[in-house]
Amino acid sequence: MPRDFYRRDPVELATALLGQRLVRIHDGACLTGLIVEVEAYLGVPDRAAHTYAGRRTIRNASMWREGGHAYVYFTYGLHHCFNVVAGREGDPVAVLVRALEPVEGLDAMTRFRLRPGGNGRDPTHRLPATELCSGPAKLCQAMRIDRSLDGVDLVRSDELFIERVRRRTYPASRIGVGPRIGVAYAGEWARKPLRFFLAGNPHVSRA
Repeated sequence: MPRDFYRRDPVELATALLGQRLVRIHDGACLTGLIVEVEAYLGVPDRAAHTYAGRRTIRNASMWREGGHAYVYFTYGLHHCFNVVAGREGDPVAVLVRALEPVEGLDAMTRFRLRPGGNGRDPTHRLPATELCSGPAKLCQAMRIDRSLDGVDLVRSDELFIERVRRRTYPASRIGVGPRIGVAYAGEWARKPLRFFLAGNPHVSRA
């Protein structure tokens, strides 16, 4: 995707990302999935955003960069979450990628999800495809996305990038809308309809 694809309002970028392909190249393996669920974070005024009230730290520095960079953070001492930075440099807005529909590299994704120290399950167990990437932590584990990829330029990287599958955003009739998940602390901002997903897609997260 070119830079201009990302230089837009986070809500507009969020819906434009639905149906596009996230690609991760890891140790020669190609892991891909279609983006089916996202959340928009609106920066300084948004109580749920890491950059609320202009907060700027080492942890969230990538969110202040130009649209098209990755913002990867570690949460609860357990999980990574992958965001696509939107807008222009200095306007700290982003889109959290919440779920993917796996396309390529499912065997590798299963190994990464069930690896020792992962979720504690038998690494020979076969997860259904709908369990591989149906949540922000799951998809990062399956795609081997961690803090080492924080700040990566998605326009230029050969490790992590987004490929265009759709030229046009899905029509409103195909996009489900609801409040973001896991941000109850944000008060009224927790109830804003900033979560977008492909209605009826079985790979959308359930929590």
